[in-house]
Amino acid sequence: MKIVIDDNIPYIKGRLEPVADTLYVDQFGFTPENVRDADAIVIRTRTLCNESLLGHSRVRLIATATIGMDQIDIPWCAERGISVNNAPGCNAPGVAQYVWSALLREGFDPVRHTLGVVGCGNVGGIVAEWGRLLGTRVVVSDPPRQRAGIEDDYMPIDKLMAECDAVTLHTPLTRTGEDPTFHLADRAMFARMRPGALLVNAARGPVVDSGALLEELRAGRIRAVLDTWEGEPIVNKELLSLTDYGTFHIAGYSREGKQRATRMALEALEKGLGIVVDKSGLEGAYRPHKAISAEGIMASYDPGTDSDSLKAAPELFDTLRRNYDFRPEYRPEADTSSTCKTSS
Repeated sequence: MKIVIDDNIPYIKGRLEPVADTLYVDQFGFTPENVRDADAIVIRTRTLCNESLLGHSRVRLIATATIGMDQIDIPWCAERGISVNNAPGCNAPGVAQYVWSALLREGFDPVRHTLGVVGCGNVGGIVAEWGRLLGTRVVVSDPPRQRAGIEDDYMPIDKLMAECDAVTLHTPLTRTGEDPTFHLADRAMFARMRPGALLVNAARGPVVDSGALLEELRAGRIRAVLDTWEGEPIVNKELLSLTDYGTFHIAGYSREGKQRATRMALEALEKGLGIVVDKSGLEGAYRPHKAISAEGIMASYDPGTDSDSLKAAPELFDTLRRNYDFRPEYRPEADTSSTCKTSS
C-alpha cells in the first residue's frame, strides 16, 4: 500500500510508516507520476485533485487535513469511485479565537453591540456561542440551516448587514446551487452596512468581492479584518494596507486544530483502507465552553503580530503560513480573569 502525503501536515510523520509505503511531497509536488501507484493521498488546500492529477492513478481515497474542498473536483471523484474526506470543524475553536480577539481589540462591545454571523455551521456556531456567553446579541444568516428547521435567531442577510455593528463570514465557497456564496459580500451588501461597521472574513477569500471592499475601505465607510483573500497567496497590497488586521490564512492555525485535522485524516484512512494507525497524543473533538471572558480571549492571541508580519512583506504570504508557529487555543480553564461570564 502506498500513501502520498503533503509534507507540511503536522503531527503525521511516523504514524503511517508501519502500515504503508509513504512519500512526502510539497503541496505543489503531487504529480501524475508520483501518485500513479498510490492508494491514497493526504493533502491540504492548494493541491488540485482532478483528472489531470489522478486520471491514470489507482488512488481510491483523498483525505484533506482542512475544512475546505474547493481544490477537489468532487463530481469527477464520485464518478471514479474515489472517496473524498475533509476535516469539518477541526479548526473551529481557533477561528473563533481569532475572530473574537480581533473584534474585541477593534472596539466591539459584547454587551452593547450586535454581531451578525453569516454561516452558522461548525465555525460560525462556535463564534455565535462565544458571543452569547459574553452577553452579545447575535443574529444569524444561514438559509440552509433555516430551511432545515434548526432553531436560531435568523435574519435575512440584507437586514443583518444593516443592523449589526460587526459581521463575520463563515460560509463555504460555492458558485452554484440555491445559496451561492461567491461574492456574497458585494457592493450592494456593503452599502447596507452601518458606517464604521466591521467586516471579518475568515472563511474563503472569494466570498468577498475584494474590488468592492477596496472602494469601501478607501472611502473609510466601513472597516475590515481579512484572513482570506481572492487570489491568495497573491494579495492586493492596497487592500491589505487598509485592513485593520490582514493575515495570511491562519485564523484556524491552532496547535489543537492541526492535531484534530491530522486525527480526522488518519481516521478517514483507517476507515477507507482498513488499516489501524497510531493516533496517540492528538487532540480530540472540541467540547463547548460554559464560561469565557473577553480579557482571556484577548490574552490568548493577538492578531496584530501576524498582521504586521504580512503587511511588512506581502510577498511572503505562503512562507509565513508554512512556517507559522501554531498557537494554543483559548482555554477558559487557564483564564485567570475575574470577569469570566457564565451562560444562563
